[in-house]
Amino acid sequence: MLYVVGTPIGNLNDITQRALEVLKSADVIAAEDTRHSGILLHHFGIQKPLISYHEHNEAMRSEELAERIAAGETVALITDAGMPGLSDPGARLLRKCIERGLDYTIVPGPSSILAALVGSGFSLDRFFFGGFLPVKSGQRERQLRAAAEREETSVYFESPYRLTKTLTVCAAIMPERQLCVARELTKKFEEFRRGTGADLLSHYESKSPKGEITFVISGHG
Repeated sequence: MLYVVGTPIGNLNDITQRALEVLKSADVIAAEDTRHSGILLHHFGIQKPLISYHEHNEAMRSEELAERIAAGETVALITDAGMPGLSDPGARLLRKCIERGLDYTIVPGPSSILAALVGSGFSLDRFFFGGFLPVKSGQRERQLRAAAEREETSVYFESPYRLTKTLTVCAAIMPERQLCVARELTKKFEEFRRGTGADLLSHYESKSPKGEITFVISGHG
């Protein structure tokens, strides 16, 4: 069967006992980046065949892995961090298993989305997840304007190289709204920095952001 396995988003000790058991028992582990995942597996003394599964070979690999599952093998699917299929490769293989009636299950794990939401201190009754903010400025501004109109909290992934551009837009279109930059979650330099767009822009213009960023926008309700 297929195991879709959530892996740590930073701190390796966040991996679950069940995830370790699955990875140790799998016939093959499909990984977004075999070198990156090799570090995780080595840390826990797991030696299993690794096969690459990323956005450039996802279609071919999905067919290949589905055939292996149909033949009786156990496949564990992981990405560099977090849950496969969520802004990462994985959904295509899962759909392939559903179409062919192959068994699968999900092994939950750490989530940067939930960690950022809780750490922001904003309302969690409802929230909207928009994936990565668009690279193109016009599309990014449309996404941010939509977030400004929502009553619920919005959460996105953002690149440290574009964060100041995003904060500039936020300062202009929702100057009073509280925002949170959740950076390097579960790692040594973890940061939850809250404030208005102007507050955060001033900070990150003087201190360039580094690492992975989850960006949270409070709702207007």
